[in-house]
Order: sequence, then structure tokens, then C-alpha cells
Amino acid sequence: MELKLLNDQGQAASNVAAPDTIFGRDYNEALIHQVVVAYQANARSGNRKQKDREEVSHTTKKPWRQKGTGRARAGMSSSPLWRGGGRIFPNSPDENFSHKVNKKMYRAGLCSILSQLAREGRLSVIENLSVDAPKTKLLAQKLKGMGLESVLVITDNLDENLLLASRNLPNVLVVEPRHADPVSLVFYKKVLITKPALAKIEEMLA
Repeated sequence: MELKLLNDQGQAASNVAAPDTIFGRDYNEALIHQVVVAYQANARSGNRKQKDREEVSHTTKKPWRQKGTGRARAGMSSSPLWRGGGRIFPNSPDENFSHKVNKKMYRAGLCSILSQLAREGRLSVIENLSVDAPKTKLLAQKLKGMGLESVLVITDNLDENLLLASRNLPNVLVVEPRHADPVSLVFYKKVLITKPALAKIEEMLA
């Protein structure tokens, strides 16, 4: 498998050899879906809290007598059937949303995503990406000159200038190879990998 090596103008200068075991796999939609859903589910935190009929602030007095009123019998106003009453099955902060994915499946899912990106021409390699100062304008101009708008940049050396320059760009994310997650790989239109980062990815997913 060969990947395009871009120059500073965003044009393909040459090709870079990449292993077929990582960038030449078949597209496994079911596996990619499972990996993406599991990653998003594991990022969720149990921060919802609802009250049951024990916890709502209501009197325990019987609203009216049991018989003779013509209305349905009622024991207390905290009943889940009443407006403002407690929930029958309330959400709890202890709720666990995590999904288990084996390491082998996770790596296979990443390889399948990278292979599909390479086939679609959304994955490219660059020698290095850096800016002289931590200025958003400098990085925006550089990416615009390369014809990149929505891009995930994977670099081996995440220096402070590049990190600070990219933080305020809504459609740009700069990460190290170990932080390249399946959701970001799928979300951004283009993926740009530096040459040293490509070697690290090959080592991680080998």
C-alpha cells in the first residue's frame, strides 16, 4: 500500500510505502460501528440524577378519603402516577454506560478505518507540520494553502506552538498517535499524518 506524501502546498510530491496489514485491510462496517459506539459509550459519565417517590418533597398524608368521593383512590401525592411525583425507575449517577471491546478488536477496527480512509483518498502523509509562533492565524493560513479545512493532524511531536495554534480552530484537531481515536478518524474529512507519526502508528498496530 502506498500513501501520498504532500508538500507544503498540499500537492502530492511522492508516495510513501505503508504495510497492507494496517492500511490495506477490508472494510468491516460492523466492527467499525461497534468500536465507535463503544468509544462514545465509554466516554459517558453518570451525571444524571432523578428522584424516586422516597426522595421527592411531598407530604405522606392521604389526599382524600378512600371511599365516597367518586375519584380514584390515592395514598400520597408522591406517587409516580401523579404530576410532580417520584420516578418509578429513576436515573442514577451510578449508571454504567461502558462497553467492553477487546484490544485485538479495537486495533482491527482502527486498521479498517485507516484502510478505508486511504482508499477514499482522505489519508495523506507530510514530512512535518509546525508553526513559528503560537498563533491561530499562522496555522489557519498554512492549512488553507494546503487546501485543508476539516483535518485531523497526527504528529509525533506535539510542540506547544502547534497545540496552542490549533486549539481555536473548530475543524482542526492535532493529536499524538496514541490519542488518535476512531471517532475523530471518522469525523474529520481529511487525516494528515507526519512521517515519524506514521512509523509510530505502524509500531502500535503491528
